[in-house]
Amino acid sequence: MINKKWDIVLKDEMKQPYFRELGTFVKNEYHHKICYPRYENIFNALRYTDYDEVKVVILGQDPYHGENEAHGLSFSVLDGVRRPPSLQNIYKELESDLGIHRVHNNLSDWAHQGVLMLNSIMSVEKDKPLSHKDKGWEIFTDHIIVKLNERQKPVIFVLWGSYARSKKALITNPWHKIVESPHPSPLSASRGFFGSRPFSKINRYLVEANMEPIYWGDMDNRESKNKIEV
Repeated sequence: MINKKWDIVLKDEMKQPYFRELGTFVKNEYHHKICYPRYENIFNALRYTDYDEVKVVILGQDPYHGENEAHGLSFSVLDGVRRPPSLQNIYKELESDLGIHRVHNNLSDWAHQGVLMLNSIMSVEKDKPLSHKDKGWEIFTDHIIVKLNERQKPVIFVLWGSYARSKKALITNPWHKIVESPHPSPLSASRGFFGSRPFSKINRYLVEANMEPIYWGDMDNRESKNKIEV
C-alpha cells in the first residue's frame, strides 16, 4: 500500500504491463546492485502526502545517488548526511526570500504539510545518475501529474530546470499555478534560480486560494501558525 487515496487513484495504472515490467526491473536492480533510496522508501513521497492533501508539487528528476542520501523525497536528504549542493542553494534562496535559516536536511516536514516531493524517476543505482531512466518511472510519474491536474482544488507546480519545465504540457487546467526557474544546481542557480523567490510566491498563491501557507522552516523552531511568512 502507498497511501489510501493514491492507491485508488493509481490502481489502474499499476495494473498496466509497463508498470509490472518496471517492478521486475527495480526488484532485480535492488537485488543485485546498491540502489537508492532504500527499497521500502521508494514511494515515500506518495506516503507522506496523500492525493487530496497535495497543495504543492516540487518536481525533481531522479534521486541523489550518493550513499544514504536519498529517502524518497525530491531534493531531501536524511539528517546527518552531507548537504548536496542543490539543497544548499535551495536553502540560500529560502533565507534570501523569507529570512528562514533551515538546519535540517530532511524535508519530510514540508511533505507532511502538503508538499509532494516527487522525483520523475523514483530510483537510481549508486553513483550512477539517471541509471533507471526510461524504464517506466517517467510514464508513472507523468500519470501522477495528470491526475493532480484533473483535481478541482488548485495545485502549485514548482518546476526547477529544463527537465521539470518540460512537464508543463501536462498541466492544462487554468486554476493550477506554475512556479518555474532554472535549476538550483551550482551549474545554473546563478542564471535565475537565485532571486526567483519561489517560497513567497507559493505561499501567496496558497493564501489567494484560501489554503494555509507552508511553514518552510524547521518544524522544531516553529513558534506559531500565525507567524508563517507570506
